[in-house]
Amino acid sequence: MVYSTEPRRERAILVGLAPGTILSAGNGGAPDGASVEELGLLAQTAGCEVAGHIRQARGSIHPATFVSKGKLEELKAVVAAREADLVIFDADLSPAQMRNLERTLERKVIDRTELILDIFATRARTREAQVQVELAQLQYLLPRLTRMWGHLERQEGGIGTRGPGEKQLEVDRRIVRERISMLKRRLGEIESERRTRTRRRQRVFRATLIGYTNAGKSTLFNAVTRAGVLEEDKLFATLDTTTRRLGYEAGRALLLSDTVGFIRKLPHHLVASFRATLGEVREADLLVHVVDAAHPSMRQQMATVDEVTEELLEGRAVTRLLVLNKTDLLTEEQALGLRAEFPGALLMSARDREQARGFRNAIASAALETADQPS
Repeated sequence: MVYSTEPRRERAILVGLAPGTILSAGNGGAPDGASVEELGLLAQTAGCEVAGHIRQARGSIHPATFVSKGKLEELKAVVAAREADLVIFDADLSPAQMRNLERTLERKVIDRTELILDIFATRARTREAQVQVELAQLQYLLPRLTRMWGHLERQEGGIGTRGPGEKQLEVDRRIVRERISMLKRRLGEIESERRTRTRRRQRVFRATLIGYTNAGKSTLFNAVTRAGVLEEDKLFATLDTTTRRLGYEAGRALLLSDTVGFIRKLPHHLVASFRATLGEVREADLLVHVVDAAHPSMRQQMATVDEVTEELLEGRAVTRLLVLNKTDLLTEEQALGLRAEFPGALLMSARDREQARGFRNAIASAALETADQPS
């Protein structure tokens, strides 16, 4: 007989919200019309096997369990029938909601933020990225420590009844807070080093690729620079900012940077932690917004990227170039429609050498215009 030595993949049930459902302020604060398809891609990127999904359709979120009582019973039955190991919610859960759900479902429960943090943790390669991800994880973990130590708490009150769980909880909170402070200091040092490097190259034109995760930024970056950055048909294939120098005219060069991709409902802790890495966005002379033109949610993805970018720029005005990528997957009619809708955009496929050369010429032209402007 032949036995597989590969570890068994966790089976996950996904829980999403039907289009039009309104999230409470504690769970996002905005209408959520997106499907669980992206959550499924995130789960697969994390190494899970998607065993099924459920959608909650109601006007408000249940404060104790997120989903309604009837939907919770349905979810429990699906989890048992599909032999699932965990349940993943496409929203942020409060510590109380997570605790109540795990008690009822008797399975591990995680939310969208925890799933994204896990993916970032497994894909962080450089020391800088590892520090940033650890900081975001600890900031997410701190308010949830009570849930982790709930099995050691005592219900009684009064002198002499302080349980070991409560004591350990206090110790753990102090340790986590001290670790967070240390990581913030380290990130401050990293950002200071980045500012020093930026001052040294202030006279060099800087173009930075931004875009939704899996939009093809790394493919385009490699096509232009031959940097060999990892390319995968997965979300968050690369986390670290990579910069290469490009010569575009005799005696002139520009810097092109590839950054981490954005995603819908990107955890706030990650945006804050990755400010040092995303400093290339704030310091750029040209922001190149790479879009997957063949994706059915293209416009929503563009809005997400614009929202995060504005948060990072903090009011600074930066010239932008819109690149509608993966046009080889479009029909001629669809391409014509996009040209009419986005007249200033560059339509291309990063895998087409000639079109990649045209993109390089476009950023070179932007660099020349900047160089020719009077200082």
